[in-house]
Amino acid sequence: MTTSSESGTASTVLGYPRIGPYRELKRATEAFWAGRSGASALHDVAGGLRRDTWTGLRDAGLGQVPGNTFSFYDHVLDTALAVGAVPERFAGIEDPLERLFAMARGRTGAPACEMTKWFDTNYHYLVPEIGPSTRLAPGSRKALDEFREALRSDVLTRPVLVGPVTFLLLSKPAEGSPEDFRPLDLLGPLVEVYRDLLAELADAGAEWVQLDEPAFAADRTDPEVAALRKAYDRLASAPRRPKILVASYFGELGRALPVLASTAVEGLALDLVAGRADLDGIDSVEGLGGKRVLAGVVDGRNVWRTDLDAALSDATRLTGVAGRVEVSTSCSLLHVPYDLEAETALPADVVDMLAFARQKVDEVVLLGRALHEGRAAVADAFDAAKATRERVAAASRRDEGVRSRLAELGADHYRRPAGDVRAKAQREALGLPDVPTTTIGSFPQTAEIRKDRAAHRRGDITDDEYTGRMRREIERVVRLQEDIGLDVLVHGEPERNDMVQYFAENLDGFATTELGWVQSYGSRCVRPPILHSDVSRAEPITVGWATYAQSLSDRYVKGMLTGPVTILAWSFVRDDQPLGDTARQVGLALRDEVVDLEAAGIRIIQVDEPALRELLPLHERDRQSYLDWAVDSFRMSVGGVADTTQIHTHLCYSEFGEVVGAIDGLDADVTTVEAARSRMEVLGDLGPGVPRGLGPGVYDVHSPEVPDADELAGQLTAALHHIGAERLWANPDCGLKTRGEPETVAALTNLVAAARRVRSGGVPTTG
Repeated sequence: MTTSSESGTASTVLGYPRIGPYRELKRATEAFWAGRSGASALHDVAGGLRRDTWTGLRDAGLGQVPGNTFSFYDHVLDTALAVGAVPERFAGIEDPLERLFAMARGRTGAPACEMTKWFDTNYHYLVPEIGPSTRLAPGSRKALDEFREALRSDVLTRPVLVGPVTFLLLSKPAEGSPEDFRPLDLLGPLVEVYRDLLAELADAGAEWVQLDEPAFAADRTDPEVAALRKAYDRLASAPRRPKILVASYFGELGRALPVLASTAVEGLALDLVAGRADLDGIDSVEGLGGKRVLAGVVDGRNVWRTDLDAALSDATRLTGVAGRVEVSTSCSLLHVPYDLEAETALPADVVDMLAFARQKVDEVVLLGRALHEGRAAVADAFDAAKATRERVAAASRRDEGVRSRLAELGADHYRRPAGDVRAKAQREALGLPDVPTTTIGSFPQTAEIRKDRAAHRRGDITDDEYTGRMRREIERVVRLQEDIGLDVLVHGEPERNDMVQYFAENLDGFATTELGWVQSYGSRCVRPPILHSDVSRAEPITVGWATYAQSLSDRYVKGMLTGPVTILAWSFVRDDQPLGDTARQVGLALRDEVVDLEAAGIRIIQVDEPALRELLPLHERDRQSYLDWAVDSFRMSVGGVADTTQIHTHLCYSEFGEVVGAIDGLDADVTTVEAARSRMEVLGDLGPGVPRGLGPGVYDVHSPEVPDADELAGQLTAALHHIGAERLWANPDCGLKTRGEPETVAALTNLVAAARRVRSGGVPTTG
């Protein structure tokens, strides 16, 4: 029977994973894209996942269940569709599902919306495009439809939407907008659309709605904070609406907290993990006494068990300040795997450290009971959890050999000679042409490759059989690249399941999961490794594969590594020491690998850092410290090679302006960047900040569209305005692992033709 959202235990969560515990949504979506199934089959899978989530959270004992947290691709894109923010190039697509996927993935003549990181997480959102002529109006009825769908499953949900101010702050001006236009200029019309949506939800029976405003966990200007007040004064004055819960996460609300408290919204959700500073001075915040406040004391972004007593203490500090205090996660559980109980191979001592989404729901419910019934009511569970934490804390997670090596390394271990000295040495040693062509690393991975890896893991084929199969694939990919005409080759990475997990499986200090899948974007899912102890490398990881590939060709084959910052960003990282200390440990392990690659004859080595921008703290005051250790850990990893060895790095997902100094500080010989979705706008951000080689990605590997040679030559010609031909590289904007081979061959063939045209001074006929 459906119950009021005011009943039940004093606990909730801000969101939940949506891909399915076995990636059911990924498989259904990709089957639909490939034409192997129809829309009805996709909707059936989606409906089942939604029902399982709603009823599972209800039955777990939550007092209120979030709704509208499901998405076929991205919740920011869903919000854009809900408020009518559809770029003109997609306006003619009538079918809602087709329009959604076109905006996410692009189609002929209509490039996909730009994609970038969701704050400092490894989730990616589609950037809304807003211009003066954008006609905001109620569009997609997804939130309303899913609320009614949940009612039919006897669950009264709290619909969740991206808040109007955050939505506009995350948007970009549409192409052709006046220079002085800002998306926030349309706040007034957008708030009216939200008022209409809230009225419809109220009419359908919604008691509460959650509006997420995480943009205010970052530094914000006075006009932006004033816009927050304006928006919620207007929304709270609506004559017909559910109660409003404003949620922020990923940091403290700071000066936005008293602003929201002073409005007539009924509830606030505070992140008391990343934003614990909000507790300082909470007693002096006026307006909380009549509000429901969610104490976000269970970490929604990491997988470590909660210190229940400390969390209860923090939640208790809000009692007497707020009208009603309830326990919640710090943010949506979208960022953690589904269920720890599904794992069968994790070491027992590691399991004792962990809680996935399902276990975090149990922690939230338990804390809610303790908060409102007293700790004594749940003393046995609290005491058992405390004993487990003490057992984990007593176990050794230190490697004194690693710590001694780091302590002995001086500044010289982080530095190479000046970039111009290295560039001259490399031009003479490598003899590459102007505008050399290459790829970022991975090549399409077929079902057969994935089957071979799985068979090897199960023990169905021997090590020798597996090595033979991978070598045959490497040889095929090397010959393919030679036929296409690429100047610098890669081995294609058939042996790698994921650019971070592969290294985690081969480094001490990590554990990996079987089903710990987390959505990165769209249908792209990753299994973040668990970094629980000091990190070291026992033996070479990539050297054998790289040297075999190099033996097949007279052209240079790049060694391919993932950098220390990205390994940390895309792992669940231990929380018992500073992140910079852990980064340097990873950098030291990679340094050993880089030195071994050079000794084995590999002359070009790429150390990817796509997550450099991702981990940038949301507050300016915290950034320099982060950038210092991020740069140090990268330079640690590459500082042991000769001038003639060329070091590449790769960054993606745009918005490099804030880290341009750090990109320069990495001191790579060549930096390749994602630039296609932003239509080369990123080069303006980089400016003179990359004085060495630069490879702006000239086509979007996240779209199935194949760019022609004229288009690519136009992109390269535009790049020449920023960097000379002797320093310009031609490449895709990311790895090719998820693409099909026919489109990959066609796109790379066009890339080579475009580079040769630009190299010879030819002018593209279009673009």
